[in-house]
Amino acid sequence: MGNSKKKICIVGTGGFGRETLCCLIDMLANTGIRATEVACFMVDDEYLNEKIIMGINVIPRSQFRAELYDAVVAVGSPKDRKKIVEGLPPDTTYTSIIHPTAVISSWVEIGEGSIVTAGTIITCNVKIGKHAQLNLHSTIGHDCVIGDYFTTAPAVNISGFCEFGNLVYIGTNASVRDRVRICDNVTIGMGATILKDITEEGIYIGNPARRLEKK
Repeated sequence: MGNSKKKICIVGTGGFGRETLCCLIDMLANTGIRATEVACFMVDDEYLNEKIIMGINVIPRSQFRAELYDAVVAVGSPKDRKKIVEGLPPDTTYTSIIHPTAVISSWVEIGEGSIVTAGTIITCNVKIGKHAQLNLHSTIGHDCVIGDYFTTAPAVNISGFCEFGNLVYIGTNASVRDRVRICDNVTIGMGATILKDITEEGIYIGNPARRLEKK
């Protein structure tokens, strides 16, 4: 979260959207600033069923103005997140939400619009693209290079020297061996173990992980 005087617009009111608000509340805990003063939720107009969620105003997308808000897209699906970003005005600016308990060294780059939740550890010489989401207690080892719209579910463990493309999703408790490369548009299932490079998009499950063939 930067020094912008704009309000923060959390796009999405689902589970992860509400968890993102909790992260923001924790970030503001010692500042004397209330989340109600600086933040709102946003949903598509047809889904505007509640005007207040967890004490925060909800606005329809038709009322979003880039000059008033810094956005952060809190939707778990990488593909949906990309679609939302592409649908927002081209002059939209993005903020990142990073929980105060996350351990991130000075030698880490995280792209705009990213969300890093409680207990996450990112060591050193790591570069992460835009609109990433790192969920509870995920760890990323040294010298990793990670693309845009990257997502970890809780308790993912990634070893050093890994390279991931864009739109990669890694499920809860999955682990990735060191020096593994994963291409774009890959989903790793819950508890999977990745021991070798993935060069073909798709869904991978198991230990060791294998591609789930379409029926």
